[in-house]
Amino acid sequence: MNLFRILQARASAGMPVRVALIGAGKFGSMFLAQVPHTPGLEVPIIVDIDRDRAREACRTVGWSAERIAATVFTDDGARAIAGGAMDVVVEATGNPAVGIRHARAAIAAGKHVVMVNVEADVLAGPLLAEEARKAGVVYSLAYGDQPALTAEMVDWARATGFRVIAAGKGTKYLPAYHDVTPDGVWQHYGLTAGEAQSAGMNPQMFNSFLDGTKSAIEMAAIANACGLDVPTEGLLFPPCGVDDLPHIMRPRSRGGVLERPGVVEVVSSLERDGRPVFRDLRWGVYVVLEAPNDYAADCFKQYGLKTDASGRFAAMYKPYHLIGLELNISVLSAALRGEPTGQPFGFRGDVASVAKRDLRAGEMLDGEGGYTVWGKLVPAAASLKAGALPIGLAHRLKLKHDVPHGEIVRWSDVEFDANDETVKTRKAMEAAFTKQG
Repeated sequence: MNLFRILQARASAGMPVRVALIGAGKFGSMFLAQVPHTPGLEVPIIVDIDRDRAREACRTVGWSAERIAATVFTDDGARAIAGGAMDVVVEATGNPAVGIRHARAAIAAGKHVVMVNVEADVLAGPLLAEEARKAGVVYSLAYGDQPALTAEMVDWARATGFRVIAAGKGTKYLPAYHDVTPDGVWQHYGLTAGEAQSAGMNPQMFNSFLDGTKSAIEMAAIANACGLDVPTEGLLFPPCGVDDLPHIMRPRSRGGVLERPGVVEVVSSLERDGRPVFRDLRWGVYVVLEAPNDYAADCFKQYGLKTDASGRFAAMYKPYHLIGLELNISVLSAALRGEPTGQPFGFRGDVASVAKRDLRAGEMLDGEGGYTVWGKLVPAAASLKAGALPIGLAHRLKLKHDVPHGEIVRWSDVEFDANDETVKTRKAMEAAFTKQG
């Protein structure tokens, strides 16, 4: 509640919060749109593999020619991190390997990290966060994205004395979406390929939103940050509107769909026959909570909360998330308070690669949202036991064995370089947090 006041004081003292943005895509552009309107916040350096595209992004979001001229544009993230007098590094590339490398460079340089790159966070975030804590800097999930918003609601519920039964987000989902490839993605968004191309929309990225991969990644991030469990058989994606959250998102033993209390879950905005859910939560986040006593349950009723029939389960939700337009909250929380807006403290959820069709030995995997695999949320312990290949590493790896449609791809099924830095980081994270568990 005091971030803006503290920022004003910093600005008045001539000590603006300085940010290095890495990745000027959609999320980064939305963040940049707010910078000129936030006195005391500066982005003097922007890193992108396409510097001209980054400059054009700044023009598109309304930056003045003077502001653009005063900004350094580079494609060298490591040099920018090491050389700049920055408070915060925002990693928004979406590439897991690159994100891990940038996060470690920022931590080594004594800079806070806001990890927009949730793919990197799920691959190795628990280890990165531990390294940041030891170095005395903040590693944070990105406010505006659904994991950080959900983590905030979970923290609110627990800090006010409620038991968290379920937490997560909404999305558009049907079971058939798991097998959709970039060739067929736009029909599910009501677009033609030409319309999507003219809007600069990446079919593989948008397909990762549709085929369940992004939902799995985000729920793993929430589980790891909030100490929540992961459904044993993966996400259920039950159709559910906001009014029905307390009824549907409660344990099976109490008439709901959850195998137990304290789990992450995604609710669908579509009924299984494709009809829209009434008052859906497609763009939002939620937490279902349980009253600890009869008095609190009576208060639910007295103050108009929607509850289940017992009156003990209620829900709070946020109907929308504004992506990069809200990222300032993470940046300022890290720089001004030394606090993350969500941070992994354990390894509870993982995202395994699952074959979208019958895959043959010799084929190359193409990662999130591609033609070969989608990402399934699984308990971390089960992932390690199965030797599952994390979706964040399922890029440009050649299959050694056939993998049937619907089966998990395992480390033993692919050729990989054990000396690759990203692979080594992932293995180190698994070893460290398996011992803790």
